[in-house]
Amino acid sequence: KVPKGLGTGFIVQKDGVIVTNNHVIEGAEEIQVQLPDERRFPAHVAGRDPRTDIAVIKVDLHDGKGATKDLPAIALGDSDALDVGDWVVAIGNPFGLSHTVSAGIVSAKGRGRDDVPLDPTGYYSFIQTDASINPGNSGGPLLNLKGEVVGMNSAIRGGGAQGIGFAIPINMVKQILPTLLRDGHLTRSALGVRIRDARDLSPDDRAHLKLGEEKGA
Repeated sequence: KVPKGLGTGFIVQKDGVIVTNNHVIEGAEEIQVQLPDERRFPAHVAGRDPRTDIAVIKVDLHDGKGATKDLPAIALGDSDALDVGDWVVAIGNPFGLSHTVSAGIVSAKGRGRDDVPLDPTGYYSFIQTDASINPGNSGGPLLNLKGEVVGMNSAIRGGGAQGIGFAIPINMVKQILPTLLRDGHLTRSALGVRIRDARDLSPDDRAHLKLGEEKGA
């Protein structure tokens, strides 16, 4: 039996560009996108970045019953403008219950790796919300009351039913989306620097580096 997985995504361009979580599509051999009107389209991965858990898929706008010129794209908002206490709405596919809507508030901003036990090499600055998020919600939109996407629902804290969910800020998605569409991945720079307290250096290291006082880095 072939294993199947469920997730959510949202259309950001009328030509069939959809944003979702990397963990929703990772390792998939086939991707099917189902719209609210029950139409289904095959899709392929256009780009993904595991460290931010963001992926972009592209649908083939032909469902076998006739070509579709475009799809309804959703408006993207400004996650930096969110305040703790703002009302938000999550839309997703929890446990296969398609197009489920839940409401809550922004509980906190800037939650990182110490708050959400995910890949320690990842880059995270989550929006925390008490809007109900469950397995199957991953990749779905978190909306403000203007109907704009302000986050992508991505993770839950262990126990899930505690009213603690996490969404990737939409500004992070908007920042890397053009690169993922162009290159299919992100290339990050790295500096070969290791920092040590000057007091921890051996006498030989200190002499080699011609250090004076035992302070600094």
